Order: sequence, then structure tokens, then C-alpha cells
Amino acid sequence: MQAESIMTKPVITTDANATIEQAVELMLSNKVSCLPVADSDGTLIGIVSKSDFLRREELGTQRVRPRWLEFDLGPGTVAEDYARSNGRIIHQVMTTPVISAPPGASIADIVDLMMQHRINNVPIVDRERVVGIITRTDLLLVLIRAMPKQGTTPPDDDLIRNAILAELQSQTWSGGDLIDVRVSDGLVELKGAIVDERQRKAAIVAAEKVAGVGQVKDGLLLRTDPLSVMVS
Repeated sequence: MQAESIMTKPVITTDANATIEQAVELMLSNKVSCLPVADSDGTLIGIVSKSDFLRREELGTQRVRPRWLEFDLGPGTVAEDYARSNGRIIHQVMTTPVISAPPGASIADIVDLMMQHRINNVPIVDRERVVGIITRTDLLLVLIRAMPKQGTTPPDDDLIRNAILAELQSQTWSGGDLIDVRVSDGLVELKGAIVDERQRKAAIVAAEKVAGVGQVKDGLLLRTDPLSVMVS
């Protein structure tokens, strides 16, 4: 699945010369958490989010550091913080350069960008122009649609068992054939041995993710000696 198929569009943007008040009002009225900053041609030049407005002198939340730390950081960092806390125009507080992605980027690419750069929003850019945006909320909506739904038709126990076994055997933490699966009318029972309690949780998750599973019964035994598990 590509970014262009899940991105929010059209995008609500702001101008670099807009005031902080105008940007905040735009966010609140449109119920968005960020605003890409674009020029008159639609070229992406920056981005502002709610977090950019948290450390403000008006709120008394501006960053305060000991003098020795400010000296250690240097005048550039301290000056940048001051401008962000006191600036009245968007270009004074916006983040630039912007972490963005092309329309053909995969969901995995988008998530990697969010995790690597600790951001919540990724503008989608085509030929330098912002054409959409993907937020963490957009990804949650995709997740809900992708999760297996319980159908009204009777579950096929053999298909369920094979699907769970295939999932377990594809995971290095499962121990290969050490976990067995029994299925009856959609009710799953996990049997076998584990050497770490975290394997129990993961095995149950692996079973529950398969479509048609109604309930999972945990029959796994914890063995503290990995060699005894391999021998048995």
C-alpha cells in the first residue's frame, strides 16, 4: 500500500508570513495537529505542529536553562529557542527542512520516517509541491481496516491451524516446532514448551491475529532449561 492511497488530501496549509494566531485558529477550526507551510506555488518550505506552540513565553513555558548550560550549548541553540518561544510569525517558528515522502512511498517507509525522526506527521510531496499528508491517525485508520474481522460463516479449523503454525514457524522466537496448535470450532489451544514468558504473550498474539479464531487457550509450559526443551 502506497502513501498516496491513505494520505489526507487536500492539505490545509499556511503561509510563512502568517501570524501564530492565524495558524492556531486554522488548526483549531479544521481540527488538525499540524500545518505544512507552503509558498504561493504550493512548494513545501516548512511545517508547524501543536508541539511548536507549547514552549511559549505567553504561557510561561519557555525553555529555561542554567547559564553554564547555555554557555556550553552555544549562542546558536539558545537563540533558536528564544525565537521559537517569542516569534510571532510562522517562518520564525516553523521546522525546516521538512521530513517528507513521495506519493509512491510505502506505509513501512512512512512509519520508518516517523520512528527515526520522532515525528507524528509526514507531508507527501510530488515535484516539491505538497499533495497530501499522513498522520499517525491515518495509520491507525489503516490498521483498523486491515485487522481480521470475525465472519458469520463457521470457521475452518484446518485452515486456522495451518495459518497459526505458519505464522509461528516464520518467527525466530517461537522455537520452530516446540509450540503445537489444536483447533476446534474456532477455539485454539496452544500446547508445548517455552523458555521465556514473553514467548507466551507473542504466541497468543500470533494465534489471535488469524481470522476465524474465537478464543485462545494457553496450555504452554515454561521450562527454565532450554536444553530440556530441545530434548523433550
